[in-house]
Amino acid sequence: MRKFIPEKLSVEYTGGVTDTGPVIPRRYTLTHSDLTGDLFLTIGIHYAWNKINPMRDEVLGEWKTNGSFLYYCVYLYIDQGEYNQNVSAKRNEIFRRELPLALTAIRYGDRLLFDVYPHLDQTSIIINFMSIYPQFARQESWGTFHIFNNTIIRTDLERSQGK
Repeated sequence: MRKFIPEKLSVEYTGGVTDTGPVIPRRYTLTHSDLTGDLFLTIGIHYAWNKINPMRDEVLGEWKTNGSFLYYCVYLYIDQGEYNQNVSAKRNEIFRRELPLALTAIRYGDRLLFDVYPHLDQTSIIINFMSIYPQFARQESWGTFHIFNNTIIRTDLERSQGK
């Protein structure tokens, strides 16, 4: 996994969503540039389907409830039959390797929401690996956002100034 660099993250709010609300509906589309390593987080009431490329290597997430239980649900597109098993295995491996970076970027990118609603750091993160191959089609718990809260991150400018 690459190290999260805040300066590489761009955040855009769309569709009436602000940096502090609403929590539901609130959907996240995280994409990236393979060339620059930049991350692009779009937060809105709908997913940013227009930002998704044909590789389908985005991370989609949303806040959901089950009764009074709030949780964060992530959807990762491994395959739907267009790849052979070996390619799907590689995609699964890459998603698993990069997912901590993605969750850190989402947590950091929406940090003002977490400041307003600190209990969100304690919500469960449920990951849905979507695949036609049973060995990759899984639903897993990945802890809570608390473990992806990188509050000690300093900007390059702060590091260069010795802060």
